[in-house]
Amino acid sequence: QPPNDDGVKIKLKQFGCWNQQKLYTSNDGYDLNNISASMTSSSLTNDNKDSTSWVWQSEDSYQKSISASHPQVNQIKEEENARERVNFPTMKFMTILLLGIVFWMGVAVTGTKHEGRHDKYGLSYDTVEKWKKPAFPPEFIWGAATSAFQIEGGASEGGRGPSIWDVWCVESTDNCNGDTGDVSDDHYHHWRDDVELMKNMGLKAYRFSISWSRILPNGTADFTGDDDSGVDGINFEGIKFYNDLIDALISAGIEPFVTLHHWDLPQSLQDRYGGWINSSVIQDFADYARICFHYFGDRVKYWITINEGWTVAIHGYEEGSNAPGLMGEDVGGTGKPYTVGHHLLLAHARAVKVFREEGYSQKFDKHGDRSLIGLSNSGDFRFPLDPANPDDIEAATRAMEFQLGWMTDPIWHGEYPASMRERLGSRLPQFSPKDLKELIGSADFLGLNHYSSAIASKPTSPPTYGGYWAEQYVTLSSIPSWKKTFMGWNIAPEGGREMLLWIDKRYNHPLIFVTENGMAAYEPDMEHSLHDFDRVEYLQGYISGFGEAIARGVNLAGYFAWSLMDNFEWQYGSKRRFGLVHVNYTTLVRTPKASAQWYTENIAHNGEAMLVNDHEFEKN
Repeated sequence: QPPNDDGVKIKLKQFGCWNQQKLYTSNDGYDLNNISASMTSSSLTNDNKDSTSWVWQSEDSYQKSISASHPQVNQIKEEENARERVNFPTMKFMTILLLGIVFWMGVAVTGTKHEGRHDKYGLSYDTVEKWKKPAFPPEFIWGAATSAFQIEGGASEGGRGPSIWDVWCVESTDNCNGDTGDVSDDHYHHWRDDVELMKNMGLKAYRFSISWSRILPNGTADFTGDDDSGVDGINFEGIKFYNDLIDALISAGIEPFVTLHHWDLPQSLQDRYGGWINSSVIQDFADYARICFHYFGDRVKYWITINEGWTVAIHGYEEGSNAPGLMGEDVGGTGKPYTVGHHLLLAHARAVKVFREEGYSQKFDKHGDRSLIGLSNSGDFRFPLDPANPDDIEAATRAMEFQLGWMTDPIWHGEYPASMRERLGSRLPQFSPKDLKELIGSADFLGLNHYSSAIASKPTSPPTYGGYWAEQYVTLSSIPSWKKTFMGWNIAPEGGREMLLWIDKRYNHPLIFVTENGMAAYEPDMEHSLHDFDRVEYLQGYISGFGEAIARGVNLAGYFAWSLMDNFEWQYGSKRRFGLVHVNYTTLVRTPKASAQWYTENIAHNGEAMLVNDHEFEKN
């Protein structure tokens, strides 16, 4: 529920793209008077007694004051004290020195280090700081993201074949909370409205995924076919759907970022040879990618091959919590997570080989640009419990190597992390010289999906369980002061900053996009959904942290909020909402939340609005 204890005002202006009266009456019978009344009862007041300016009492995390504990501030104060003790020989010298001090203060941090926040844990990391000077470059790309299975619906329409998620969700009501993706947001029929919604929000880019089984219903293509395209197995209704979507995005001034695989493997490949466990999937994925490059590559500048290979391997083939729902061999099942991860990497590399060697990187030709290709990997930051303890530092590093490093090191370094090789031995597959030739350097950029952080330490006793988490040999904990999302994940914006800095150092300053970042909030009803100020706070904190990473030299070129709208949240079905836009799953009406309006303002000011004091967030 909205906090109301610190007197910090948030003003949410009415934007030209939405009429507030229409916004509320269009969904579930809400009218403006009722909304105003409910807002007042929830510490939301209407300062001007109209529909254009709302005020909410937020938490102390919006406090913006200079902290004497910050080293840069201390340095400035020491310089000022020293200046008072010196007799300057000339006014000219004094003027020069004063101008120098003003310059340094102009780039200084105006944030608050929360004294003692981490003292109990021995941590020395600062919390996210607010910079007076905006860190985001003019060309920074602001977007939002979705995936095909989570929003499209139309599961049996337009020639689409079933995916592993279609099958797994109906195998048991426990798998997807009793829900299916048959309809979801019905983006398959509402894509025109959704593009208009994105345009009104001011999005510069939209990241979406292509459904493999909507393009190739049986999962494979025959390139010796005798139809007009020379390829058998293509569903041209699916080609048309994505062509129309891409054209509409471009017409709206929105850059498409296209993901080829976001977990929804065709069920036919799972039935035929076990899906990602079998090496046959590598070439099948490359063939599917070739078709997408061929039909869409003239308009798509940014390609992402695989989304979160770690999640596919661990949740799908080790823990059994995601489709296809297999438990790992180490815990008595038939899943092979390290083999799956290996094949995901090789499939990525093979698709990139097709992209580059068959000329598809040059197919996009606008203003002399070429298209870029990369992958999106999971990356949660791990703070060492005691930053002075080598064992805790090693545990924190090992935890990140077992997640992000697993799917990233081979591309930048040509080998799995040494900690994984040491602890897993022969269970971790080897790369052949041919594999490495395709794999090393096979990404023009790294996509980071970052949601949370944790505290890592060396276990005090051997684990009593087996599998991936035991092999990692790390104890994960939390800081009591960290808030949590409705998923139970820690909210720690400083971890987002540190994750980018870790990547920048480990992989020699790569081009990075934050391809997912967001939170599931407690939204039991429409009122809570529309007033998602906890999500506003989350976004503001993390975007501030990412901006600080840019100021420290990280090559971050874009940010994608997860998610554009509420959708089918995998094993949770419709019971978790991540969207900036509320979706009524009965009427399918889309309604922008407070977070959507805040994000629109943030985009309009290129991140500056929430980094300084003179825009939407202002002190009483």
